[in-house]
Amino acid sequence: MSKFSPFTCGVLTLSDKGSRGERQDTAGPLLQELLATQGFIVAASAVIPDQEELIVATLTEWADQRGLDLIVTTGGTGVSPSDRTPEATRRVIEREVPGLGEAMRQTSLAKTVQAVWSRGIAGVRGQCLIINLPGSERAAKENLEAVLPALAHGLRKIKGDSADCGQSC
Repeated sequence: MSKFSPFTCGVLTLSDKGSRGERQDTAGPLLQELLATQGFIVAASAVIPDQEELIVATLTEWADQRGLDLIVTTGGTGVSPSDRTPEATRRVIEREVPGLGEAMRQTSLAKTVQAVWSRGIAGVRGQCLIINLPGSERAAKENLEAVLPALAHGLRKIKGDSADCGQSC
């Protein structure tokens, strides 16, 4: 039994071209596979355009109505004019978890200086953790792998686990 087996997740790809069928999304399916192999139940996935209101609505619906434990987004974390994922996520979350974004950027910076342009954030809405990942397949995988070892503990805490951190880590 995996440490993630009771947790559900969704993978939301933000891509104007991908949503129009002009580009094949490879990051989303890779993230779904990676999460499933870790024991997550992938309960939702979608490719939508980089439109802030649509991102807000989807994140809210997945967290509140579907009750997902984890949502990872891929795409929209750079500095292009249409990159609005962090802004949309900030509108949805109740508490930011800066350490996740910091760990992801630190891991990426060890590989490429271009990681300085990543603006992905993470935070909690209700009992759902939302994490922004870059849009490229390689960077999305590397960023998720950077924080994956910490997720089970964090997700249990978000659900109200009162075990002493020194004992459950």
